Amino acid sequence: MRIRRRSFGDFVKAFFAFVALAVLLVGVPGALATQIGWPLPNGVPSLDWLQQEITVHTFLNILTVVVWLAWAQFTACVLVEMKAALSGVGVPGRVPGAGPSQLLARQLVAALLLVGATAASFAPGLSQLGQSGYDANQKPASAAAQQTPGLFAQQQEQAADTAAALAEQASHAASHADAGGSTAKQGDTKYYRIEPPEGRHHDSLWEIAERHLGDGRRYKEIFELNKDRVQPDGSKLSEASLIRPGWIMEMPGDARGGELVEMPDEAPNVSPDVQQQIADYAQTGDHAQGGGSGAQGGGHEHAGGGPSTSQVSLPEQRPAPDTGHQQATGVDAESDSAFGLPEALLTAPLLAAGLLGALGRRRRQALWQSAFGAVGGRRGMEPPTPSGDAQDVQDALLVGADPEGVRLLDRSLRGLAASLAEESRALPVVYAAWLSNGDLHLQLAQPAGKPPAPWQQGQDQTFWMLARTDAERYEDVDTAAPYPGLVSLGTMDDSRLLLNLEAVPGIVSLSGREADRAAVFASVAAELATNGWSDRMTITLVGFGQDLTPLAPNRIRHLEDVEALVETMEAETRQRRGALGAAGHDSVLTGRTGPAQHTRWAPHLVLLAAQPSAEDAVKLAELAADAGRLGIGYLVGTETGDLPGAAWEMEITGQGKLLAPLLGLELDAQLLPAAQQRAVVELFVDADPENRPEGGPANRPPFLVDISEQGRPAVYARLVGPYEIIGLDTPDGDRSALLHEALALLLLHREGVHPRVLSSALWPRGVTDDVRNALLDRLRDWLGADPDGTPRLGTDSSGRLTLAKSVVSDLDVLRSLYHEATQGKGVDSRAVRGRLLTDALVLVRGPLLADRPEGRYRWLTHEIVDAQLPLLVADTGLALCEFHMEKNRAEKAIEALNAALRTAPADERLWHELLRATHATGDTPRLTALATDLIGRSGARGLPPRTEALLDELLPTWRDAIAAVG
Repeated sequence: MRIRRRSFGDFVKAFFAFVALAVLLVGVPGALATQIGWPLPNGVPSLDWLQQEITVHTFLNILTVVVWLAWAQFTACVLVEMKAALSGVGVPGRVPGAGPSQLLARQLVAALLLVGATAASFAPGLSQLGQSGYDANQKPASAAAQQTPGLFAQQQEQAADTAAALAEQASHAASHADAGGSTAKQGDTKYYRIEPPEGRHHDSLWEIAERHLGDGRRYKEIFELNKDRVQPDGSKLSEASLIRPGWIMEMPGDARGGELVEMPDEAPNVSPDVQQQIADYAQTGDHAQGGGSGAQGGGHEHAGGGPSTSQVSLPEQRPAPDTGHQQATGVDAESDSAFGLPEALLTAPLLAAGLLGALGRRRRQALWQSAFGAVGGRRGMEPPTPSGDAQDVQDALLVGADPEGVRLLDRSLRGLAASLAEESRALPVVYAAWLSNGDLHLQLAQPAGKPPAPWQQGQDQTFWMLARTDAERYEDVDTAAPYPGLVSLGTMDDSRLLLNLEAVPGIVSLSGREADRAAVFASVAAELATNGWSDRMTITLVGFGQDLTPLAPNRIRHLEDVEALVETMEAETRQRRGALGAAGHDSVLTGRTGPAQHTRWAPHLVLLAAQPSAEDAVKLAELAADAGRLGIGYLVGTETGDLPGAAWEMEITGQGKLLAPLLGLELDAQLLPAAQQRAVVELFVDADPENRPEGGPANRPPFLVDISEQGRPAVYARLVGPYEIIGLDTPDGDRSALLHEALALLLLHREGVHPRVLSSALWPRGVTDDVRNALLDRLRDWLGADPDGTPRLGTDSSGRLTLAKSVVSDLDVLRSLYHEATQGKGVDSRAVRGRLLTDALVLVRGPLLADRPEGRYRWLTHEIVDAQLPLLVADTGLALCEFHMEKNRAEKAIEALNAALRTAPADERLWHELLRATHATGDTPRLTALATDLIGRSGARGLPPRTEALLDELLPTWRDAIAAVG
């Protein structure tokens, strides 16, 4: 660690701070006394005084009184800050109503004392720059560190102290390291007894070291002295972050301060029983040093049922480990051999669901842009069919996505926020969430009382738990997303950890190989950009991810270097701190519930992949010290694993493990390797209509059928309207529904369907391979073979299931008819065009699969065919309308438009042409009736502006006529 020495700049700052203090403390009252004089009346005011004319002198006197009060308040702030700095005990007290004044006083006093002997003791004031000193829950140091779970409280104080106390801490730690990691001396042994929480969170080794050794980083010395020794309750300390009330801790010999540090024979302030416990514990001093602790050890001890105070501990209510579950073997493994699909996305259900939902929205948006925004003709309503890696990734998203889990998570969190708002309770600070077999466990920063029903208290007061069965009863509520910064890190056993990045009191650092870190950063960025449990957020990427912007252009922004990041975040931090103060909130959580929830307070999450310089790291640590309450989170990559101000230190290994030993975590990391990242981005880029060439192949459907008599299919399925199959016998029993659904999926994907995609669509909760294979065998037998012996259900070179050309749906015919009418033979022959368009509209019998049973065909939510079909029908109706209007056949045009409106009732283009065709009939009452019908359909939103403009053109008196009709 680099040691920061006092520079010439520090002396310059100290000089100017001295001048500023002299001017403000001495110059201001001196100027007031000599230039203005006594501003208040010399006697008791009378009623006549109240009736006197208000002059400029009166205003000057009032202003002088205000300045005197401000000076007095500032002087009090300086005295409070000086006292705290010189004593070196606790944090400064809060002067009522003196937020900005005390902030200024703290900075000036810190700068002045930085070059003196007491600078180290005043380091929190300098590094925090007043950011966290004015919290409503401010307490003395030993108590303030206990407001939040041990590690987070420890690291929050570390983040605040790092900037100015770096040299002192490094020197102190080095001296003890040279001494062998322990300063205990013969005959000078002391002990510490862990006290119960008493309304606060559990104590921790870091806090003990901070209070009694002067440096929280010396917690390792305490751990080494006490690990694996039998405690009074029979358990052992086997993890550095896990301690329990009633345990005894042997302390290094130089421990000082506090009545809880005692020698066995000199403990007059504790009971005889405790003295005996300390004496018995002292006899275990020659305990075995082997068998160290690890992340896994903490997790398994916890699984044994004992309560845990580990800061991110696995919930007890988790299922047994699934020995058959396969995880990615490392970042370098781009895919596995299981049907050739990338394993990383198959094992990331929340990430896959977010990407799949965002991709569907992008494709639907492209369809509407193509329909309503294209100039000079449509660009095509068919998104390009992915191939290669992009096709594999799309299939992996379809198989791995858990949209139901995302929906339950979102509803559960919003429901919790709504329930707390009804009880006028604030949202608790949530550091992490565990998803375990559908149950949701929230890990709180500190106990927050009894959770609202149906939530229950978990393994201790810092866990709130919601069972899946209770979550399924939640309805959608109109409230802001309370914890949008939650993001998946990985799994332990069968439980998935989501870290709330915006709540961590400091920086989260990630070390490891560059390629491994990049896979973690890409996964975090992609999930934050597309997750379904947030409303709005800003994601700033530095040093990577410029190509990730297409995933969410409104969320993701990219900065070139750390210098630009620091400048941006300094302004953002000032703005957020001021906005919170103006709104009267103590944190962004307050703004997400109750009357102020409309402000939303969206998070700003910073992902910095490259390790910053030492100077930039200190600046980021200063910014991050108060980031938790401002809704700002930092994830920073580091090559060395040593980053100042890091609240969490994690490491990603080449085997795909995410390690945080101090937290007791060893996760199977959630990753998005480079090849899969490129393929995901390709899917999103291809979905953007701006990236497609005008006209050409983009307008061509992926599958065209022979619409002549010679092209009559062997199997014909009617999907547009009620589902009906012609050419096959109806299967018997329960198999019929599965076979029909499987055939519908294959008909909607003529490019081929991966077997795992088919099984995940039919059985969303999973199914064994033998059941899937048995269904495919029955499907092959049902479909049969063509006269030449070719099976109608085959497989292509990639193993995907494909249908023969002799198996056709009415949707295939509809697409082919429209294509032939507008780009084929119908272009040169008016008669052919009219016949083809008329035949196409006859096929439309209603919405897609109109009679599909409830609970089935849920895979349609991932498709865009429900959006494609109405647009295709509308385009067909518009083309046929234009065909008839060319010959002034208004009634025929109206008939075509009404037929299209039955399937696409919300298409504004159809209504516009219907108004024009009705106007062409010359029947004004009929046009007025149509306008009245349109107004009734528009509801409270009213008519769209373009529709109103068209009515003004066709029927200038429409408002009066409709008002007369009532």
